[in-house]
Amino acid sequence: MRNFEILNLEIDSDVIERAGFILEKLGIPMNVAIEMYFRQIIFQRGIPFEVKLPADETLVYDNLTKEEYDKEIMKGIEDINKGRVFTAEEVEAEMKRDYGI
Repeated sequence: MRNFEILNLEIDSDVIERAGFILEKLGIPMNVAIEMYFRQIIFQRGIPFEVKLPADETLVYDNLTKEEYDKEIMKGIEDINKGRVFTAEEVEAEMKRDYGI
């Protein structure tokens, strides 16, 4: 007979909502997904995915000085002038791939 434990977790409500939406579409209850994660930790003998900082730090415009902001705008204009542009569909596909949006 299996024994069960009740966990009391603090998780950002937005994370729960977004993950719950995906899990619901997959037909997987959240408690089952969490158990799957724990089982993978056991199976992999560690976190079952790579944990590291991204190669490039995310640019937060609110943290930029006016000079840094202007420099970023000029980089964008240079990209446009050199034809380094993307269609809306390409941007959407990348956001879906990278952020699940």
